[in-house]
Amino acid sequence: MPDSSVVLAASTESVGSPGLWFVSIAVLLGLLVADFVVTRRPHEVSMREAVGWSTFYLTLPVLFGLWLWAAFGGAQGMEFLTGFVVEKSLSVDNLFVFMLLLAAFAVPSDVQQRVLLYGIVGALVLRGVFIAAGAAMLAAGTWAFLVFGVILFASAVKILHQAVTGADAVQDTSRMRSVRLLRRWLPVTDDYHGARLTVRERGRRALTPLAVVVVAVFATDVVFAVDSVPAVYGITKDPYLVFATNAFALLGLRALYFVLHTALAKLTHLNHGLAIILAFIGVKLVLHWAHEIWPGVPQIPTPVSLAVIVIILATVTLTSLRARHRATNLTGAQGGGPATARRD
Repeated sequence: MPDSSVVLAASTESVGSPGLWFVSIAVLLGLLVADFVVTRRPHEVSMREAVGWSTFYLTLPVLFGLWLWAAFGGAQGMEFLTGFVVEKSLSVDNLFVFMLLLAAFAVPSDVQQRVLLYGIVGALVLRGVFIAAGAAMLAAGTWAFLVFGVILFASAVKILHQAVTGADAVQDTSRMRSVRLLRRWLPVTDDYHGARLTVRERGRRALTPLAVVVVAVFATDVVFAVDSVPAVYGITKDPYLVFATNAFALLGLRALYFVLHTALAKLTHLNHGLAIILAFIGVKLVLHWAHEIWPGVPQIPTPVSLAVIVIILATVTLTSLRARHRATNLTGAQGGGPATARRD
Protein backbone atom coordinates (compact mmCIF):
# COMPACT_ATOMS: atom_id res chain seq x y z
CA MET A 1 0.00 0.00 0.00
CA PRO A 2 1.56 3.38 -0.99
CA ASP A 3 2.54 5.85 1.67
CA SER A 4 -0.15 8.52 2.19
CA SER A 5 2.37 11.36 2.01
CA VAL A 6 3.52 10.14 -1.40
CA VAL A 7 -0.07 9.98 -2.64
CA LEU A 8 -0.76 13.49 -1.32
CA ALA A 9 2.37 14.86 -2.98
CA ALA A 10 1.41 13.25 -6.29
CA SER A 11 -2.12 14.61 -6.12
CA THR A 12 -0.95 18.18 -5.43
CA GLU A 13 1.83 18.25 -8.04
CA SER A 14 1.10 20.72 -10.80
CA VAL A 15 0.63 19.44 -14.34
CA GLY A 16 1.78 22.80 -15.68
CA SER A 17 5.39 22.46 -16.81
CA PRO A 18 7.12 25.63 -18.10
CA GLY A 19 6.65 24.37 -21.65
CA LEU A 20 2.93 23.77 -21.14
CA TRP A 21 2.51 27.21 -19.58
CA PHE A 22 4.29 28.80 -22.56
CA VAL A 23 2.20 26.93 -25.14
CA SER A 24 -1.05 27.66 -23.28
CA ILE A 25 -0.38 31.39 -22.99
CA ALA A 26 0.69 31.53 -26.65
CA VAL A 27 -2.55 29.82 -27.73
CA LEU A 28 -4.57 32.14 -25.48
CA LEU A 29 -2.95 35.23 -27.01
CA GLY A 30 -3.52 33.81 -30.50
CA LEU A 31 -7.22 33.30 -29.81
CA LEU A 32 -7.53 36.82 -28.39
CA VAL A 33 -5.85 38.28 -31.47
CA ALA A 34 -8.26 36.30 -33.66
CA ASP A 35 -11.19 37.74 -31.68
CA PHE A 36 -9.87 41.29 -32.12
CA VAL A 37 -9.55 40.69 -35.87
CA VAL A 38 -13.14 39.42 -36.02
CA THR A 39 -14.42 42.50 -34.15
CA ARG A 40 -12.16 44.96 -36.01
CA ARG A 41 -15.04 46.11 -38.20
CA PRO A 42 -18.13 47.02 -36.16
CA HIS A 43 -21.12 44.86 -37.10
CA GLU A 44 -24.19 43.34 -35.54
CA VAL A 45 -23.60 39.72 -34.56
CA SER A 46 -25.94 37.25 -36.22
CA MET A 47 -27.22 34.23 -34.32
CA ARG A 48 -25.43 31.94 -36.78
CA GLU A 49 -22.09 33.65 -36.08
CA ALA A 50 -22.65 33.62 -32.32
CA VAL A 51 -23.64 29.94 -32.23
CA GLY A 52 -20.66 28.99 -34.40
CA TRP A 53 -18.12 30.72 -32.16
CA SER A 54 -19.85 29.45 -28.99
CA THR A 55 -19.69 25.87 -30.27
CA PHE A 56 -16.00 26.32 -31.04
CA TYR A 57 -15.21 27.68 -27.57
CA LEU A 58 -17.23 24.95 -25.85
CA THR A 59 -15.52 22.21 -27.87
CA LEU A 60 -12.00 23.39 -26.99
CA PRO A 61 -12.23 22.79 -23.21
CA VAL A 62 -13.85 19.38 -23.73
CA LEU A 63 -10.97 18.31 -25.98
CA PHE A 64 -8.45 19.82 -23.55
CA GLY A 65 -10.06 17.97 -20.63
CA LEU A 66 -9.89 14.68 -22.53
CA TRP A 67 -6.21 15.34 -23.30
CA LEU A 68 -5.51 16.04 -19.62
CA TRP A 69 -7.32 12.82 -18.72
CA ALA A 70 -5.19 10.80 -21.14
CA ALA A 71 -1.88 12.53 -20.37
CA PHE A 72 -2.03 13.02 -16.60
CA GLY A 73 -4.86 10.85 -15.31
CA GLY A 74 -8.53 10.96 -14.45
CA ALA A 75 -8.08 13.08 -11.31
CA GLN A 76 -6.62 16.04 -13.24
CA GLY A 77 -9.14 15.67 -16.04
CA MET A 78 -12.04 15.59 -13.58
CA GLU A 79 -10.70 18.60 -11.66
CA PHE A 80 -10.39 20.62 -14.87
CA LEU A 81 -13.88 19.74 -16.13
CA THR A 82 -15.45 20.45 -12.72
CA GLY A 83 -13.60 23.75 -12.44
CA PHE A 84 -14.67 24.67 -15.97
CA VAL A 85 -18.35 24.01 -15.15
CA VAL A 86 -18.03 26.23 -12.06
CA GLU A 87 -16.29 29.02 -13.99
CA LYS A 88 -18.71 28.86 -16.90
CA SER A 89 -21.63 29.09 -14.48
CA LEU A 90 -20.14 32.15 -12.81
CA SER A 91 -19.30 33.67 -16.20
CA VAL A 92 -22.99 33.57 -17.12
CA ASP A 93 -23.54 35.91 -14.17
CA ASN A 94 -20.79 38.09 -15.66
CA LEU A 95 -22.77 38.20 -18.88
CA PHE A 96 -25.90 39.33 -17.07
CA VAL A 97 -24.01 42.26 -15.53
CA PHE A 98 -22.44 43.06 -18.90
CA MET A 99 -25.95 43.10 -20.38
CA LEU A 100 -27.04 45.63 -17.74
CA LEU A 101 -23.98 47.81 -18.39
CA LEU A 102 -24.43 47.79 -22.17
CA ALA A 103 -28.07 48.79 -21.72
CA ALA A 104 -27.26 51.48 -19.12
CA PHE A 105 -24.68 53.12 -21.41
CA ALA A 106 -26.85 52.61 -24.53
CA VAL A 107 -23.96 50.95 -26.36
CA PRO A 108 -24.73 50.59 -30.11
CA SER A 109 -25.32 46.97 -31.12
CA ASP A 110 -22.53 47.02 -33.74
CA VAL A 111 -19.79 47.71 -31.14
CA GLN A 112 -21.12 45.65 -28.23
CA GLN A 113 -18.87 42.71 -28.99
CA ARG A 114 -15.79 44.97 -28.87
CA VAL A 115 -16.79 46.09 -25.34
CA LEU A 116 -17.24 42.45 -24.33
CA LEU A 117 -13.82 41.59 -25.73
CA TYR A 118 -12.15 44.38 -23.74
CA GLY A 119 -13.96 43.06 -20.67
CA ILE A 120 -12.68 39.54 -21.31
CA VAL A 121 -9.08 40.74 -21.67
CA GLY A 122 -9.38 42.72 -18.43
CA ALA A 123 -10.89 39.72 -16.66
CA LEU A 124 -8.07 37.45 -17.85
CA VAL A 125 -5.40 39.85 -16.56
CA LEU A 126 -7.13 40.21 -13.20
CA ARG A 127 -7.66 36.45 -12.87
CA GLY A 128 -3.95 35.94 -13.55
CA VAL A 129 -3.08 38.29 -10.68
CA PHE A 130 -5.56 36.63 -8.31
CA ILE A 131 -4.41 33.13 -9.31
CA ALA A 132 -0.80 34.02 -8.52
CA ALA A 133 -1.84 35.56 -5.20
CA GLY A 134 -3.93 32.50 -4.38
CA ALA A 135 -1.05 30.15 -5.15
CA ALA A 136 1.23 32.18 -2.87
CA MET A 137 -1.35 32.01 -0.07
CA LEU A 138 -1.73 28.24 -0.44
CA ALA A 139 2.04 27.83 -0.37
CA ALA A 140 2.11 29.79 2.89
CA GLY A 141 -0.23 27.37 4.67
CA THR A 142 -3.57 25.60 4.76
CA TRP A 143 -5.15 28.67 6.44
CA ALA A 144 -5.67 30.00 2.89
CA PHE A 145 -8.47 27.45 2.39
CA LEU A 146 -10.29 28.90 5.39
CA VAL A 147 -9.86 32.43 4.00
CA PHE A 148 -11.17 31.34 0.59
CA GLY A 149 -14.11 29.60 2.26
CA VAL A 150 -15.07 32.75 4.17
CA ILE A 151 -14.83 34.83 0.96
CA LEU A 152 -17.15 32.44 -0.86
CA PHE A 153 -19.64 32.41 2.02
CA ALA A 154 -19.70 36.22 2.01
CA SER A 155 -20.17 36.26 -1.78
CA ALA A 156 -22.96 33.68 -1.54
CA VAL A 157 -24.81 35.78 1.06
CA LYS A 158 -24.44 38.91 -1.07
CA ILE A 159 -25.66 37.21 -4.26
CA LEU A 160 -28.57 35.54 -2.47
CA HIS A 161 -29.59 38.86 -0.89
CA GLN A 162 -29.60 40.51 -4.32
CA ALA A 163 -31.63 37.62 -5.74
CA VAL A 164 -34.22 37.68 -2.96
CA THR A 165 -34.61 41.47 -2.81
CA GLY A 166 -34.46 41.91 -6.59
CA ALA A 167 -31.60 44.41 -6.33
CA ASP A 168 -29.59 44.94 -9.51
CA ALA A 169 -25.88 44.16 -9.50
CA VAL A 170 -25.43 47.43 -11.41
CA GLN A 171 -27.78 50.12 -10.16
CA ASP A 172 -26.52 53.52 -11.30
CA THR A 173 -23.48 53.61 -13.55
CA SER A 174 -23.00 57.33 -13.00
CA ARG A 175 -22.26 56.59 -9.32
CA MET A 176 -19.53 54.06 -10.03
CA ARG A 177 -16.32 55.46 -8.54
CA SER A 178 -14.24 54.53 -11.57
CA VAL A 179 -16.66 56.26 -13.95
CA ARG A 180 -16.85 59.41 -11.80
CA LEU A 181 -13.06 59.67 -11.58
CA LEU A 182 -12.69 59.19 -15.31
CA ARG A 183 -15.20 61.90 -16.15
CA ARG A 184 -13.73 64.25 -13.56
CA TRP A 185 -10.21 64.17 -14.97
CA LEU A 186 -10.77 63.60 -18.70
CA PRO A 187 -13.24 65.06 -21.23
CA VAL A 188 -15.82 62.64 -22.64
CA THR A 189 -17.68 63.12 -25.93
CA ASP A 190 -21.46 63.01 -26.07
CA ASP A 191 -21.67 60.49 -28.91
CA TYR A 192 -20.10 57.16 -29.77
CA HIS A 193 -17.51 57.10 -32.57
CA GLY A 194 -17.67 53.49 -33.74
CA ALA A 195 -15.16 51.27 -31.94
CA ARG A 196 -12.80 54.17 -31.12
CA LEU A 197 -11.94 54.79 -27.47
CA THR A 198 -10.56 58.31 -28.00
CA VAL A 199 -11.05 61.08 -30.59
CA ARG A 200 -9.69 64.56 -31.12
CA GLU A 201 -12.39 67.14 -30.44
CA ARG A 202 -11.96 70.93 -30.31
CA GLY A 203 -8.21 70.53 -30.59
CA ARG A 204 -7.75 68.14 -27.67
CA ARG A 205 -7.95 64.41 -27.09
CA ALA A 206 -11.20 63.22 -25.52
CA LEU A 207 -12.59 59.85 -24.47
CA THR A 208 -15.64 58.40 -26.14
CA PRO A 209 -18.52 56.85 -24.14
CA LEU A 210 -17.11 53.49 -25.28
CA ALA A 211 -14.01 54.09 -23.14
CA VAL A 212 -16.23 54.90 -20.15
CA VAL A 213 -18.21 51.68 -20.46
CA VAL A 214 -14.98 49.68 -20.85
CA VAL A 215 -13.72 51.15 -17.55
CA ALA A 216 -17.05 50.24 -15.93
CA VAL A 217 -16.69 46.68 -17.21
CA PHE A 218 -13.12 46.51 -15.84
CA ALA A 219 -14.43 47.63 -12.43
CA THR A 220 -16.97 44.79 -12.35
CA ASP A 221 -14.23 42.36 -13.45
CA VAL A 222 -12.47 42.99 -10.14
CA VAL A 223 -15.56 41.95 -8.18
CA PHE A 224 -16.02 38.77 -10.20
CA ALA A 225 -12.35 37.81 -9.84
CA VAL A 226 -12.73 37.88 -6.04
CA ASP A 227 -15.49 35.25 -6.28
CA SER A 228 -14.18 33.21 -9.17
CA VAL A 229 -10.60 32.36 -8.27
CA PRO A 230 -11.31 31.06 -4.72
CA ALA A 231 -14.19 29.01 -6.15
CA VAL A 232 -11.86 27.16 -8.53
CA TYR A 233 -9.21 26.73 -5.85
CA GLY A 234 -11.98 24.88 -4.03
CA ILE A 235 -11.90 22.32 -6.86
CA THR A 236 -8.16 22.07 -7.54
CA LYS A 237 -4.99 23.37 -5.88
CA ASP A 238 -3.08 23.30 -9.17
CA PRO A 239 -2.48 26.92 -10.34
CA TYR A 240 -2.19 25.77 -13.96
CA LEU A 241 -5.61 24.07 -13.89
CA VAL A 242 -7.09 27.14 -12.19
CA PHE A 243 -5.63 29.29 -14.98
CA ALA A 244 -6.88 26.92 -17.69
CA THR A 245 -10.44 26.78 -16.35
CA ASN A 246 -10.61 30.59 -16.13
CA ALA A 247 -9.14 31.07 -19.61
CA PHE A 248 -11.47 28.59 -21.32
CA ALA A 249 -14.52 29.90 -19.46
CA LEU A 250 -13.80 33.54 -20.38
CA LEU A 251 -12.72 33.11 -24.00
CA GLY A 252 -16.16 32.22 -25.32
CA LEU A 253 -18.08 34.92 -23.45
CA ARG A 254 -18.18 37.34 -26.38
CA ALA A 255 -20.11 34.96 -28.61
CA LEU A 256 -22.09 33.34 -25.77
CA TYR A 257 -23.47 36.75 -24.81
CA PHE A 258 -25.35 37.04 -28.10
CA VAL A 259 -26.61 33.46 -27.88
CA LEU A 260 -27.92 33.88 -24.32
CA HIS A 261 -28.95 37.54 -24.53
CA THR A 262 -32.64 36.66 -24.52
CA ALA A 263 -32.34 33.55 -22.36
CA LEU A 264 -30.51 35.40 -19.57
CA ALA A 265 -33.62 37.41 -18.76
CA LYS A 266 -35.57 34.16 -18.36
CA LEU A 267 -33.14 32.59 -15.86
CA THR A 268 -34.73 34.35 -12.90
CA HIS A 269 -33.33 31.87 -10.38
CA LEU A 270 -29.75 31.84 -11.71
CA ASN A 271 -28.35 33.92 -8.86
CA HIS A 272 -30.05 31.66 -6.32
CA GLY A 273 -28.20 28.71 -7.85
CA LEU A 274 -24.86 30.54 -8.01
CA ALA A 275 -25.18 31.51 -4.35
CA ILE A 276 -25.79 27.87 -3.41
CA ILE A 277 -22.81 26.73 -5.53
CA LEU A 278 -20.47 29.28 -3.92
CA ALA A 279 -21.69 28.31 -0.44
CA PHE A 280 -21.21 24.61 -1.26
CA ILE A 281 -17.64 25.19 -2.47
CA GLY A 282 -17.06 27.30 0.65
CA VAL A 283 -18.06 24.30 2.77
CA LYS A 284 -15.74 22.12 0.69
CA LEU A 285 -12.83 24.48 1.35
CA VAL A 286 -13.49 24.69 5.08
CA LEU A 287 -13.72 20.89 5.30
CA HIS A 288 -10.42 20.59 3.45
CA TRP A 289 -8.78 23.04 5.84
CA ALA A 290 -10.17 21.13 8.83
CA HIS A 291 -9.06 17.80 7.32
CA GLU A 292 -5.46 19.03 7.14
CA ILE A 293 -5.59 19.70 10.91
CA TRP A 294 -7.89 16.87 12.00
CA PRO A 295 -7.58 13.95 9.51
CA GLY A 296 -10.86 12.47 10.73
CA VAL A 297 -12.86 15.33 9.17
CA PRO A 298 -14.35 14.11 5.85
CA GLN A 299 -13.67 15.80 2.50
CA ILE A 300 -15.94 16.20 -0.53
CA PRO A 301 -14.53 14.32 -3.57
CA THR A 302 -14.33 16.13 -6.91
CA PRO A 303 -16.85 13.80 -8.68
CA VAL A 304 -19.38 14.56 -5.93
CA SER A 305 -18.72 18.29 -6.37
CA LEU A 306 -19.33 18.05 -10.11
CA ALA A 307 -22.57 16.12 -9.59
CA VAL A 308 -23.86 18.63 -7.02
CA ILE A 309 -23.02 21.62 -9.23
CA VAL A 310 -24.69 20.09 -12.30
CA ILE A 311 -27.81 19.22 -10.27
CA ILE A 312 -28.03 22.76 -8.87
CA LEU A 313 -27.68 24.34 -12.33
CA ALA A 314 -30.27 21.97 -13.83
CA THR A 315 -32.67 22.67 -10.96
CA VAL A 316 -32.48 26.47 -11.17
CA THR A 317 -32.86 26.31 -14.95
CA LEU A 318 -36.03 24.22 -14.65
CA THR A 319 -37.47 26.36 -11.84
CA SER A 320 -36.66 29.54 -13.79
CA LEU A 321 -38.44 28.25 -16.88
CA ARG A 322 -41.40 27.12 -14.80
CA ALA A 323 -41.64 30.49 -13.05
CA ARG A 324 -41.44 32.24 -16.42
CA HIS A 325 -44.19 30.01 -17.83
CA ARG A 326 -46.45 30.69 -14.83
CA ALA A 327 -45.84 34.44 -15.08
CA THR A 328 -46.69 34.37 -18.79
CA ASN A 329 -49.92 32.47 -18.15
CA LEU A 330 -50.87 34.85 -15.34
CA THR A 331 -50.23 37.89 -17.55
CA GLY A 332 -52.30 36.34 -20.32
CA ALA A 333 -55.15 35.59 -17.92
CA GLN A 334 -55.19 39.12 -16.49
CA GLY A 335 -55.07 40.66 -19.93
CA GLY A 336 -57.76 38.43 -21.38
CA GLY A 337 -55.22 36.95 -23.77
CA PRO A 338 -54.49 33.40 -24.88
CA ALA A 339 -54.71 31.96 -21.34
CA THR A 340 -58.31 33.18 -20.99
CA ALA A 341 -59.23 31.88 -24.41
CA ARG A 342 -58.02 28.39 -23.47
CA ARG A 343 -60.23 28.36 -20.35
CA ASP A 344 -63.26 29.30 -22.42
